[in-house]
Amino acid sequence: MNPESCKAWQTLDALAAKRGRIDTLLRTEPDRARQFTFEQCGLRLDVSKTAITAESMRCLVQLARETGVAERMNAMRTGEAINTTENRAVLHIALRDLDGHLVTDYGIDKHKAVLAQLSRMRELSDDIRSGQWRGFSGKRIRHVVNIGIGGSDLGPKMVCEALRHMHSSELTVHFASTIDETHLPNILRELDPEETLFSISSKTFTTQETMYNARNARQWVLDHFSNSDAIASHFIAVSSNTEAAVAFGIREQNLLSFWEWVGGRYSLWSTIGFPICAAIGYAQFEELLRGAHALDAHFFTAEFEENLPVLLALCGLWHNNFCHHHSLGVIPYNDALGLLPMYLQQLDMESNGKSVRLDGETVTYATGPVVWGQSGSNGQHAFFQLLHQGTDVIPLEFVFAVNRDTSNPEQHRALLGNMLAQSNALMRGEEADAEHRHLHYAGDKPSISIALDQLTPSRLGALIALYEHKVFVQGAVWNINSFDQWGVQLGKRLANQIGTDFSRPNTDMDTSTQATIAWIHDQLS
Repeated sequence: MNPESCKAWQTLDALAAKRGRIDTLLRTEPDRARQFTFEQCGLRLDVSKTAITAESMRCLVQLARETGVAERMNAMRTGEAINTTENRAVLHIALRDLDGHLVTDYGIDKHKAVLAQLSRMRELSDDIRSGQWRGFSGKRIRHVVNIGIGGSDLGPKMVCEALRHMHSSELTVHFASTIDETHLPNILRELDPEETLFSISSKTFTTQETMYNARNARQWVLDHFSNSDAIASHFIAVSSNTEAAVAFGIREQNLLSFWEWVGGRYSLWSTIGFPICAAIGYAQFEELLRGAHALDAHFFTAEFEENLPVLLALCGLWHNNFCHHHSLGVIPYNDALGLLPMYLQQLDMESNGKSVRLDGETVTYATGPVVWGQSGSNGQHAFFQLLHQGTDVIPLEFVFAVNRDTSNPEQHRALLGNMLAQSNALMRGEEADAEHRHLHYAGDKPSISIALDQLTPSRLGALIALYEHKVFVQGAVWNINSFDQWGVQLGKRLANQIGTDFSRPNTDMDTSTQATIAWIHDQLS
């Protein structure tokens, strides 16, 4: 259906047009902070600094019901092929359902396969972390280089960075993703081939960027050892293409797998999470899974009025579709979470950057917002000027961890004080007299805060699951497929058409592209 035809959508349009200022709502509603703050799974969601009222929230919840969000949730949980353009189920939630009780009707064999792969990943990571795995020359592995891109890079890298305080002192994990010829060599420059293990993460084992880097890594190892047998001691693979991985030189017993019902941007919970296991150990990785699962259980059982992912999604719909704010800044006030905005860019923009509904009709309303951001301390001295006094209203999501156990409590409180000051200033604003108009701050800028009581694997898992389900709910309301990425595939296809031989004209391309190809050829000749 077209969500604009829903009665709740039309009511929300009218409510947004006459919405009051946020500072006025906070001043005139003494119970507002309590009414619009929700807690679950160690997370605290505060949406009181938005212009949403009790009435508009009721309408937003009604919109979710009218657009069939509950039915779509059940379809995911029961393993229906909700990725309709690829006829695939979407079961990343099964990867963290370790006891097999939440996800139903998707087959006992799948659950057993998940547990078997997790067990194998535990064995490999334990061998590496304990020093039992030895390189070709007998030295202990001290560096793991993950080679992947997109979901095979962003999720594991973000988690590893967030939990860096838990890393093994005996092992360092690195990430190589881009096709830029300097990227991997810059990583390898300080590494010893005899102490380095590569993990090639590619479902098909054909991804262009990944395979360029994988071949270069293999050559780096061969140049050092001058023996092809060394490959087996310095490479593992995470892939569904066993034949290609074995042909590359990887032992079959060192091959981890995952499945077509695991989308790339939802794959960190699978064996794609191997670098996380290597960095923090399997027990902590399992805590990450269990934290996400706890949030899953909440998502699938809680009423919409108390459901954290649903409420966060509805606030985003309010800003995007009814207040017409089409940008979203994610601002972590913990440096450990500094890669979260980059991770969420893929999760949100690749999922909901769509303009065609499930019924094939063109979308006539805004879908996924532009998601961006960086750590708050740096942002305050960069883009916050525009947020406070620019002409666009850009909603923010402040993400932070309280972290009771900290080595420098005073400095940590100063960090959180800065975050609170920013959210307050954006909401409140400040008047200026006629002679000092440059000191005028309009205020009425909405922000949401998402707090973790501690930055632990469990809480981080819950936070990631919160955002996953938020994106899913918004896609369900917009009646789009949040689980394909045909725009990404178009770019890959055209890159293959252009190829690497710039010496011949490519008449399939437009004249501008042809001219640039010719110029590049001249520069490289």
